[in-house]
Amino acid sequence: MVQKKLILASLWLTIAISGQGRTVSGTITVSLDLSAQKQGEEIRLWLPYPVSDLAQEIANITVDGNYSGSAVYTDQEFQTPMLFARWAASETNRNLTFTFTATRKELNRPVFPVAEPGWNPADHALYLRSTRMAPLDDDIRQLAEQIIEGKKNVLEQARAIYDWTVENTTRNPETLGCGTGDILSLLQHPCGKCADISSIFIALCRASGVPAREVFGIRMGTVPVQDITTWQHCWAEFFLPGKGWVPVDPADVRKKMLVDDLPLDDPAIVACREYFFGGLDAYRIKLGQGRDIHLSPKAAGGSINYLMYPFAQVGGQTLDWLDPERFTYTITFTAQPNNTR
Repeated sequence: MVQKKLILASLWLTIAISGQGRTVSGTITVSLDLSAQKQGEEIRLWLPYPVSDLAQEIANITVDGNYSGSAVYTDQEFQTPMLFARWAASETNRNLTFTFTATRKELNRPVFPVAEPGWNPADHALYLRSTRMAPLDDDIRQLAEQIIEGKKNVLEQARAIYDWTVENTTRNPETLGCGTGDILSLLQHPCGKCADISSIFIALCRASGVPAREVFGIRMGTVPVQDITTWQHCWAEFFLPGKGWVPVDPADVRKKMLVDDLPLDDPAIVACREYFFGGLDAYRIKLGQGRDIHLSPKAAGGSINYLMYPFAQVGGQTLDWLDPERFTYTITFTAQPNNTR
């Protein structure tokens, strides 16, 4: 199974960064059946709910099922949208289908400003603070200081941290899901998946005084119909004065190195490394952002690490969203015929 995923990843990465100005469109269908869960208990479900922005257009949203009620909410801190549904304890059949179409543009690497204007860190305090999984302790701050030594502005500092992350992490295909982003563990063993590698970049940026944040999403398929249930993906952004939020994806650089068995100095990796500092392929949908996120309505147990997978509770007990035997759902991508390749 791991080898099959590596082959698919190699194909995807080759397609994704092989052209400029690409647009990808498709229909995403999330189907859940919670009927096998314990009867006589209320079930509550939260799903990431993508919205349109400058890079993507979300349309034709439908929600069907036999739920007792549903609504769209946002959390209070990050304003991340989420679809909420509940089934009363008396319900025996519990299913939901969430469908939307997405059109995503490729983001070409921008022209960075020659001079950075003044900015106020207080305006971005939310993206300079510690999180539960990424406390900005003395060790992280000391490492950040070493990495950015001699770098004069935000762009140089962010690039130094990006390069360090690419050069000093590895991808572990055995990591469950996208990883947890546990920085204290990762700095001892910098090996994981996209949420782990992105979290390293973000923690080091924040420790350096550079605002940074995760973006949680899911990849779109490369064939007309594809099961993307396990295609969740996380990347990062840093705030550059005079430009705004700039995307970076060191995790996809490490992924290409792994799947194509290439070293850092291979021309394909050098090109990939440059591409993902400011550029993003069109084969991804932003679902939301925010760590230590408080779901709305409130979930039992307090905040969750992030909302990228379906999240459900049965009688107040959280289901493991990475255990397909206990929590059954599928996510399917159907391509639009006007995709540009």
